[in-house]
Amino acid sequence: MTILKDSIEIKASPETIFNALIWVFSTSENFKTWHKDHVRCQWLKGNAFEVGSVLYVEEYLHGKLHKLKFKSIRLEPNRKVEFRLLFPASLICPGGAFTIEQKDKSSVFSATLSFRMSWVFSMFFRDRVKAIKKHMKEEGENLKTILEKDRI
Repeated sequence: MTILKDSIEIKASPETIFNALIWVFSTSENFKTWHKDHVRCQWLKGNAFEVGSVLYVEEYLHGKLHKLKFKSIRLEPNRKVEFRLLFPASLICPGGAFTIEQKDKSSVFSATLSFRMSWVFSMFFRDRVKAIKKHMKEEGENLKTILEKDRI
């Protein structure tokens, strides 16, 4: 299993960051604000991040439009959201998480994705891995900008 992780320190409380994630995924317009490659998001079942809820997302990754469904599988408000990707994306990427850890007067926001076929994935999909890492890093930086410049 290959795990991609990006972390960034944000001058905000865990509660503020968690509420920003709920805001980001509440409408397609907010979702687009988070990253230029985001197209659409919609909760198909349940409410934001509650266990069992299903989120539909369209976003460009490595230049291609991806249509993905995520199921929330674990929720620790203001700390952690774990999700599982649904078929067919789950064949390659079974899931991931957003975590928030308090650090003095700021917090560390981390995004992780797990991929099957670790060395095969890394060797044959090197450009895709690089693009996904870049996308994750930009999402973290954009979330920091949104929160630290009071854009929501």
